[in-house]
Amino acid sequence: MKSRFLLATILLFSLTIVSAQEKAKFVFEEETFDFGKIKEENGHVSHKFVFTNEGNAPLIIQGVRASCGCTTPAWSKEPVPPGEKGFVMAKYNPKNRPGSFRKSLTITSNAEPATKTLYIKGMVETQPKTAADMYRHKVGDLRFKYQSLNMGKVTTDKPMTRTFDIYNDGEKAITFQEKVQKPEHISINFQPNVLEPKTKGKLIITFNAKGKNDFGFVSDAIRIYTDEEKDSEKTLRVVATIEEYFPPMTVAQLEQAPKLVFNETTHDFGKMKKDTRVSTEFIFTNTGKSELNIRKVKPNCGCTVSKLDKYTLAPGESGIMSVEFNSTGRRGSQQKSVVIFSNDPSAPTQRLIIKARVEDVS
Repeated sequence: MKSRFLLATILLFSLTIVSAQEKAKFVFEEETFDFGKIKEENGHVSHKFVFTNEGNAPLIIQGVRASCGCTTPAWSKEPVPPGEKGFVMAKYNPKNRPGSFRKSLTITSNAEPATKTLYIKGMVETQPKTAADMYRHKVGDLRFKYQSLNMGKVTTDKPMTRTFDIYNDGEKAITFQEKVQKPEHISINFQPNVLEPKTKGKLIITFNAKGKNDFGFVSDAIRIYTDEEKDSEKTLRVVATIEEYFPPMTVAQLEQAPKLVFNETTHDFGKMKKDTRVSTEFIFTNTGKSELNIRKVKPNCGCTVSKLDKYTLAPGESGIMSVEFNSTGRRGSQQKSVVIFSNDPSAPTQRLIIKARVEDVS
C-alpha cells in the first residue's frame, strides 16, 4: 500500500515539473521602431511588430495597453503555437502632435515574463496652415481670424487702436466701401482699400472708451460693406473691457482718495427651490477721505438683479446694495457675480459673489 502511494506521489511530482517547464516565450524581430520623419497631413502611420513563440506552450496575448490615446494597438487574438509567428500592431495618429514622440505598448500575456513593452518613435513635421486654418470666420470671400474683434483692456484716458488681419480667399480683388454701420465711439479703416486675391490686409479699429460711457465687458456690432456680388454686408462684433484711468498717484494722494469697502464679498444662499427668488444685502462704506462715486454696477447674468440705495458717499458714509437671485430655469450649483466700478483708485473694480444650490423640487 505504501509503495503504491509513493509511486503515485512520484508520478504527480514528475508531471508537475513537466507542466512547470511548459512556457510560452516572446522573441520579437525588433522591440523599438523608428518611423523617422512623418508628415502630420498624411494621417495615421502603422507598424507591425512580429514575434515568434520560442516557448513550448501556446502563447496567449491577454491585452495591449498604449501609453497614449494617440496610439491604437491591435494583436494576434488566437493562441500562437510554439514555433509560430504572431504580431502586435501600433497605429499612431500625428494630428496636432508636432515634434518628436516616443510611445510605448505594454503587452500582458501568459509568456515568461508576463509583461513586455514595445516602443514606437519618430518626428512629426507640422502640417502647413492654410488660409482656412488661420482665418476661420468667412463671409463671402473675406476671411477673419474671429467673428469678434477683441480690443482687450481699454482705459478712459485715450482711444486705443488695434489692427486685425484679414484675408481675401477669392479669385477677384475686394474693394471696401465707405459705407459702414458702427457706433460713434468706434472708427474703422482698411489697409489696403483694395485687397487683391489670396493676399492679407488689415482692419484697423480705434475704440474710444470715454465715448462708450460704460465699464467692464462691452460688445458692439459693426457692419462693413464690400463690392462683392454675394455677402457684401459683413457683421462683426467689437468687444472690449473698459476700465477707468487713474494717473499715477503718490502715497499721500492715495491716502486722500476715496476707498470702497464691503462688509462681505461672498454670500451663499444655500439650498433653494427652483422657480423662486432670494435676496441679500451687502453693506458698503467709503473709508477714504474723498467723495466716493459708484460708476456702474453689472451683474453677469439676467437671473441676478442689484439695486443701490445711493451712488455717492461722503467719507465715512455707508450704503446698501441689495442683490436678488432668480432660480427659474436653473438647476444644481450656481455661482453668479456682480461687478462694481467706482472712483476708488486703489480698487476701481470689485466683485461680489453669490452662490446657491437649486433643488429640483417645486
